[in-house]
Amino acid sequence: MKIMQSISECRNISKGSVLTIGNFDGVHLGHQEILSFARQKAVQRAAELAVITFEPHPVAILYPEKAPGVLTPLEVKENLLAKYGVDCMIVLRDSAELLRLSPEDFIGNVIVENIQPSIVVEGDDFNFGASRSGNIETLQKLGIECGFKVHVIKSKTITLSTGQVVRVSSTMIRYMLESGHVGDAYAALGRPYRLIEKIIPGRGIGRKLGFPTLNMKVPKQVIPAEGVYAGFVGIGDTYEDVLDCQEQISAVYSIGQARTYGDEFPLLIEAHLLTENVPDVKEKYMSMDFVHHIRAQHKFKTPEELSAQIAKDCETAKEILCH
Repeated sequence: MKIMQSISECRNISKGSVLTIGNFDGVHLGHQEILSFARQKAVQRAAELAVITFEPHPVAILYPEKAPGVLTPLEVKENLLAKYGVDCMIVLRDSAELLRLSPEDFIGNVIVENIQPSIVVEGDDFNFGASRSGNIETLQKLGIECGFKVHVIKSKTITLSTGQVVRVSSTMIRYMLESGHVGDAYAALGRPYRLIEKIIPGRGIGRKLGFPTLNMKVPKQVIPAEGVYAGFVGIGDTYEDVLDCQEQISAVYSIGQARTYGDEFPLLIEAHLLTENVPDVKEKYMSMDFVHHIRAQHKFKTPEELSAQIAKDCETAKEILCH
């Protein structure tokens, strides 16, 4: 997949490409529907499939205090888009000037002038231009005027564990994770939610309890709510290694502050591997895939009570991850 860092580079894309535009944070089921349809059209036309995405999220430029948490950092997004058959990824570095463009100027001066797509594929909730003033109807009108077809993909819905039917969106997935509903996030993403960061030294408390842990540096991603989870760990020498790590190790995660030992500890992200063959992890990176929420965090009266609960958590995790 070719990665382009400016709109001027887009003139290297063959005319008549199939294009889709969006943040694609999470690359969730809704995004996947758009990418799959766009890929199909590109193959039919023997054309390139191009994606325009934004870095950072436009809200982070316009209203920094309201900037949404990141589900998929740019490296992860690149990796996922490549898997869905994207030929060209154009990263537009957001600026106030770009975000002030009217829908007409964005399509005419940015998209048509530099890319000249034959087809644009978007979801039915697509908004663009200054103050998100353009919608899918605006795009269809501009498509007629500028000579490209517009295909609209209906929003994807899923049924949550509560039985509620919701539209899949990045905003909804952030809410799911921040409330600890990692199973519902899994359903909306079509894969477990993944954190990636470097392994850092811990405090050794887990080892003293008989449950040694790998400790993750706090990543610049949405972190699931404090709690205990079941999931799979990948380990590699670099960030890139764990993007596609094939060896997955069953694990129990703990996210929270070690309140059994006092309230002064910062947020800790820990993984106890459910294997006796723990690899050498010095200076390495770790991925944490979240499969299921086991329980909330709470303070134990003694380390012995904590140790007994961790043993139960491990058994619960084994049952979940074996199915």
